[in-house]
Amino acid sequence: MKPTRRIVLLAGAATLLPLTSSAATAAPRTRAAALQPYASYWYPDSLPSGTPGPGIAWRGLKSWRPADDPDLAFNASTVPLAPRFAPTPANTTARAGQARIQSLVSFGPTASNPSQGSATADYYALTHWAYIDELVFWGGSSGEGLILAPNAPIVDAAHRHGVPVLGNVFLPPVAYGGQLRWTRDLVQKDAAGRYPLAERLVAVAQAYGFDGWFVNAETSGGDAALGADMLGFLRELKTLAKAKGQRVTWYDSMTVNGSVSWQGALNAQNEAFFQAADDMFVDFRWTASGLSASGRRSRQLGRSPYELWAGVDVEANGWNSSVRWDAVVPSDKAHVTSVGFYRPEWTRNHLPADGRAPGDFHAADDRFWTGRSLDPSAPDGTDGWRAPAVSVADRSTVTSVPFASVFNTGHGLRWYEAGEVASDAPWNHLGLQDRLPSRRWVVHTDGQRPAVTFDFADAWQGGSSVLVDGELDEPVVVDVYATRLPLGVDTVVELTHRVDAGGVNVELGVATAEPSEPGATPPYTFFPVNSVNTWQTSTVRLTGLGGTVRALGVRLTATDGPVSWRLGGIAVRNEPVAPAAPSGLRITGATGGDLRLAWDASPGAVRHYTLHRVLPDGTRRFLGGTCQRAYFVAGLRPEQDEVAARLELRAVGELYTASAPVTVTHPW
Repeated sequence: MKPTRRIVLLAGAATLLPLTSSAATAAPRTRAAALQPYASYWYPDSLPSGTPGPGIAWRGLKSWRPADDPDLAFNASTVPLAPRFAPTPANTTARAGQARIQSLVSFGPTASNPSQGSATADYYALTHWAYIDELVFWGGSSGEGLILAPNAPIVDAAHRHGVPVLGNVFLPPVAYGGQLRWTRDLVQKDAAGRYPLAERLVAVAQAYGFDGWFVNAETSGGDAALGADMLGFLRELKTLAKAKGQRVTWYDSMTVNGSVSWQGALNAQNEAFFQAADDMFVDFRWTASGLSASGRRSRQLGRSPYELWAGVDVEANGWNSSVRWDAVVPSDKAHVTSVGFYRPEWTRNHLPADGRAPGDFHAADDRFWTGRSLDPSAPDGTDGWRAPAVSVADRSTVTSVPFASVFNTGHGLRWYEAGEVASDAPWNHLGLQDRLPSRRWVVHTDGQRPAVTFDFADAWQGGSSVLVDGELDEPVVVDVYATRLPLGVDTVVELTHRVDAGGVNVELGVATAEPSEPGATPPYTFFPVNSVNTWQTSTVRLTGLGGTVRALGVRLTATDGPVSWRLGGIAVRNEPVAPAAPSGLRITGATGGDLRLAWDASPGAVRHYTLHRVLPDGTRRFLGGTCQRAYFVAGLRPEQDEVAARLELRAVGELYTASAPVTVTHPW
């Protein structure tokens, strides 16, 4: 096993401290920490000997019950898994219905991983969901806990893009503190011969709103009896999971005889586990011939070869990793298996500590997922890194009206509302992320290609906007969204935009048919849009169009260059509707200026909730937002001689219209 594979697991929480801000690292539980909710983690049943380290809570999953979980309201996802479709591919090599992408990501430490974001923009704010079919919330360590439930913002963002999220069951190698008793705890039977921990895992996923489990049994020393128990456990887990709409993925580690021996292939040693699961992650030891044989074997079993994830370890070298791509996703014949990326958050982690501004991260992440050309419609054939966009067709969930996006990536240096700074504090919260464009960025032009990026220097709403910057010596068409939006007689499109430099004519592009072939420009009808050097929202009535909107784009023609043009929002709507206000806002826990809040849901559809503080002079300051109906606020202090802090909560709808506020006060 490569040492880099265990960076996240080697020494418990201490190994993981660089992954979060100082406020979110494992630390002794101060008064604030006593209220701060964290992502949940457990041992199967028995706990380690001794006492847990600072900031670590040892718990057994067998004794967990949702009614006794004080942090459940903060950790439970509320966004359902969205259906998605595959538009005409952006290039001639990307394929739908063949290889898929699984992503194993450590978003933070096992212990002290905040439930609802934190006060830093330095975060792995994944945005390329369009290429991912399964996200695994990777982590676990012998000193903290082995079973991890993903925190709600990650699940909410993934679900908004149609991606299921799995929790992680990790039984570590003995060299990293693994104890065989934890494996036996996991597969223990009750008096009726059932596996109580299988039922408990399914109950956790249901209560927390995620989609199943990734099971990785790597503790050596087992025998055939333990192998049989593990197989029985896995079968029961899958049966129970399927009944709840959940899934199970097996890691190629333990074999049917109970020993740990990574096969790097589907064979007689692990076939029974593959058959007991929905998918299997094939260990990095795979060879071209072994993968080919594995694909054939899966078909003989009546299974798809794309239910095998060929492991690609990118933790240490990212896009510089040496990968035998033609063994997995050949360009001249059918794909062999799917791809399982291990630790693609390298795109953040490899950056120097002083080079992790959001723009730096997204530049690296775009390079990883899109390729060196940064345009999925024009892959660089000399690029040794075969980015997912080169081989895998993107997917979209933009299928219903109303639809809106302010291009919020889920982190930022400030928080903006209607183009004004509502908080100057950096932040991250993936649950606030928009449904983002699936192919970034496809640009059609006969001239120089401008740079197209998410930009964090200014925004209309949230933390980011889209910036198009360049000479624009010829007209430029930027594909923004692939959609399946039904048109009604009252349907309009709204663009919120601004010119920062130069002069430019702006046109909205709307296509009601697919491109003629992969990589072609959608057959847009263009509508003129006024453009000025302040934020403005232009409403475009789609006169003459009917049917279904298949693509949205913009055409920019320079009148005075170079041009810097910013897109702050897009919406497709009929009549705008504001959501109803929530009710019952209350403080459920308080220690000084550290508060737990809860409320009753607004009736009807709500995208998320926002919390503001109203100061005595009338200033409204953004404190945070969440898709949940509970929120934690830390560090409030009296200001402007106030005797009580006044907090306002609003529901925000799909079109970013806000409800009337509900208020609560916290006396000092």
